[in-house]
Amino acid sequence: MPKLIVKRKSTFIDMTAMSDVTVLLLTFFMLTSTFIQKEPVVVSTPSSVSEIKIPETNILSILVDPDGKVFMSLDKQEDKANVLKLLGKDFGIRFTDKEIYNFSLQPSFGVPIQNMQEYLNMPSDEQDRLMKDYGIPTDSINNQFKFWVQHAREVNRDLVIAIKADQDTPYPKIKNIMNTLQDLRENRYNLITTLKNMPDNV
Repeated sequence: MPKLIVKRKSTFIDMTAMSDVTVLLLTFFMLTSTFIQKEPVVVSTPSSVSEIKIPETNILSILVDPDGKVFMSLDKQEDKANVLKLLGKDFGIRFTDKEIYNFSLQPSFGVPIQNMQEYLNMPSDEQDRLMKDYGIPTDSINNQFKFWVQHAREVNRDLVIAIKADQDTPYPKIKNIMNTLQDLRENRYNLITTLKNMPDNV
């Protein structure tokens, strides 16, 4: 009796289509994702139940660390460059085109204007190390924070102001920032918090 010979079938699977889908998905996520900007200090924001989201563009962010040091950021390079020029005129400092360009690339800023030129000519790793020790002056004698906010509003009237402070920041420091905003008639701003879960019985 002859033996039955079973033909072996090929186990090859064409993965071309799956590779194409993977590349398309990867490209989609890269183009649609929003990268978190590097911040000079890490803050732990207080929690709240508010779910109001701030816009993704035209944002003036005010970052306050636990010691009360103030840092700021603008999301548009052109706005940052124009604001620095205006600050330079106020304090009699003439920034070079290279310095203005370097400043426009900064994700955040928090250096007294008198130290800005020296700071902008430092290597980036040195800038990261030094910025957290500075902070924008906010005291009544030298309130440079007021100038930054005022000129930022002049450059972009559509700015939304958002304050992100650490939960351990002393209240008088936050109150001082709010008073400065009120002096500029900036009475609408957002406080960035961490969303906490609502109790089950609510």
